[in-house]
Amino acid sequence: MGKIKPYPPVKLIAAITISDLKLWKLVKDELEEHFSPIDSFQDWYDFTFTEYYREEMGANLKKRMVSFQDLISAEQLPEMKILSNQIEDKFSESGNRRVNIDPGYVTSAKLILATTKDYMHRIYLGKGIFGDLHLRIRQGEFQPLDWTYPDYRQPEVLHFFNEVRKIYLAQLALENDWGVTTNEST
Repeated sequence: MGKIKPYPPVKLIAAITISDLKLWKLVKDELEEHFSPIDSFQDWYDFTFTEYYREEMGANLKKRMVSFQDLISAEQLPEMKILSNQIEDKFSESGNRRVNIDPGYVTSAKLILATTKDYMHRIYLGKGIFGDLHLRIRQGEFQPLDWTYPDYRQPEVLHFFNEVRKIYLAQLALENDWGVTTNEST
């Protein structure tokens, strides 16, 4: 029988898709007020990987990944998704979103995204939110899975999350001895 032990805190991240970069400062302020200061961010890139948001948000969308300074409990992910939806609503215009915020978290072995949509590889977390195993560590680096979104497969996005993982592991080492290995999955 395995011994039940507490799960270490996780590194909160978010993917930000935006229709007008002029909104970014306001969105950033909201995110930092509700989550914590952003400690790492990726440069904006053209979000051309899907037409999913086009009708609602328009064309010429920009996207970036960010991570937040404070570690959180993994159990908080549903609350983070609910908060991100509220921030999206705040910046909506005529019922259409102008920003999409997809929170998730990084651990030593994986990247989990929060979503409201069920699917075979998503686990129900409560409050209408599912956890999507989106990237996994293999040979010390994040690797995509069959269902990983196309932009999360891009080398620059994988590089960003590998760097975030390094920050996270350093934070864990400073906070406590969680006994977390850097290569839980091979």
